[in-house]
Amino acid sequence: MPARAQNAPPEKPRVTRILFLLDASGSMLAPWEGRPRMDVAKGLLVKMADSLNAYPNLELGLRVYGHLYPKEENNCEDSRLEVPFSVKNAKAIKDKLRQIEPRGNTPITYSLQQAANDFPTDKTARNVLILITDGLESCKGDPCATSLALQRKRIFLKPFVIGIGAEREFGKQLECLGRYYNAADVKTFRTILNDVVAQTLAKTTVSINLTDESGRPVESNVNMTFVNNVTDQPEYNYVHFRDAKGTPDVVDIDALQSYDLIINTVPSVRQENLAIRPGKANVFSYKTPQGTLWLQPPNLTPNPYGTMRAVVRQAGNPATVVALSFGAKQKLLAGNYEVELLTLPRIMRRITVKQGQEMAVTYDAPGTLNIITDLKGYGSIYKLNQDDSQTWVYNLPDGGSSKINLPMQPGPYRIVFRTATATGSKFTDVRSFTIRSGQTTSVNLFGK
Repeated sequence: MPARAQNAPPEKPRVTRILFLLDASGSMLAPWEGRPRMDVAKGLLVKMADSLNAYPNLELGLRVYGHLYPKEENNCEDSRLEVPFSVKNAKAIKDKLRQIEPRGNTPITYSLQQAANDFPTDKTARNVLILITDGLESCKGDPCATSLALQRKRIFLKPFVIGIGAEREFGKQLECLGRYYNAADVKTFRTILNDVVAQTLAKTTVSINLTDESGRPVESNVNMTFVNNVTDQPEYNYVHFRDAKGTPDVVDIDALQSYDLIINTVPSVRQENLAIRPGKANVFSYKTPQGTLWLQPPNLTPNPYGTMRAVVRQAGNPATVVALSFGAKQKLLAGNYEVELLTLPRIMRRITVKQGQEMAVTYDAPGTLNIITDLKGYGSIYKLNQDDSQTWVYNLPDGGSSKINLPMQPGPYRIVFRTATATGSKFTDVRSFTIRSGQTTSVNLFGK
């Protein structure tokens, strides 16, 4: 029966879970524009919970630290999930916030570790953590390393960290946790909290425009990878598409992660820390002009070399860009390259690849060197240069038989050989010979 294409069923909407991690240590009793910091934080969180209560596919949770034991006890496990994740649980969050009073330490590291267990096991969900604090870790933990480890395990996305009533230097010690915001006054705190939640819920799109050197939108069909630059894992893989009007398509990207964009041309183009604006239609343009390298084999059947290959490098860079067999065609970014042909001897071609053009690279049909004397010994083959200098090409099998058939590029050569039974260097045999395309050149070595 012929196969029939079917429309894919609509994807189930992803659940977003937001965990508010609230500092309730003793310092939150400090006045802030006429009110205790804790009262300001609780008041804004109450309004936030109310405003989010009707959102579909959204669950909220509340974890608090520093509120269970007095500071004198120095309890570094003073952290508890006060309201587990649930839909439409604004009332539970508000009721709990009214009961909380600041008392103890600031165990941020321990709270982050415990928060990893607060999120239900759900690989399809977006787990978001919003830390609100007015102080630094007080229990000798390492919150930055802990946050990074949990992000790499995909427990939650890059956290939001809101420092309230904080000095600028204070923020430098917290920005390694995630996206840090300095709420130096109450108005700024309100704005930041609203903005953070808006970023979490807003739809973000990205469009990548690939152009030639003149900025014309002509390049497409290139693989693109969005790499999470915290976990170093690919989050999105796309093959670039451009419609009939030349407009690149638009893809949805989760802006709560930070990315490096890799445009997988040869060689690749990498944009670190792609500046994606949450909730916006982001458009980025990159110049990726491409031409084609054609490794054109000589018209010779059969080829004495068998399968011939070449190594391609960017001019002045020893790193290999790509290795190819002759007969292949490969798109390359426009620019200067060195193509090393693995003939004998090797040939180096310096080429320029131009936008939309094909550059052919080939080599002369080889001839064959035939050493007809079966003597065991030591020797090398050298290419003779125009100034009568010589360049090493090949070592004969060390201590073994010199009898050999070797495909080589046309040109003048020299063989230097001493038998294994010779009683001194003076018995070295030196012979010059010439290789011609498609012909066999015989060299007869003899012992002395």
